[in-house]
Amino acid sequence: MSDKRVAIISIIAENRQSSAEINALLSDFGEYIVGRMGIPYRERGIFIMSIVIDSQSEIINRLTGKLGMLSGVTAKTLMAKEKK
Repeated sequence: MSDKRVAIISIIAENRQSSAEINALLSDFGEYIVGRMGIPYRERGIFIMSIVIDSQSEIINRLTGKLGMLSGVTAKTLMAKEKK
């Protein structure tokens, strides 16, 4: 596997029902998660989360992909530049 990277995964969930599935996935990848912040935006009926993760690119991409496959969930990743 490649060297570890630090990344932020941004998640927008359009319904409350997806929160259990999101939390289950985050628990599965918990050993790589540095921190998380969630904000319920009640006026819009959405939930916004930021996940800081430190792991190999393949694992970060796997988590982002699994999150994005959930119904009503959008997930995008921003990775720190690799140190040379």
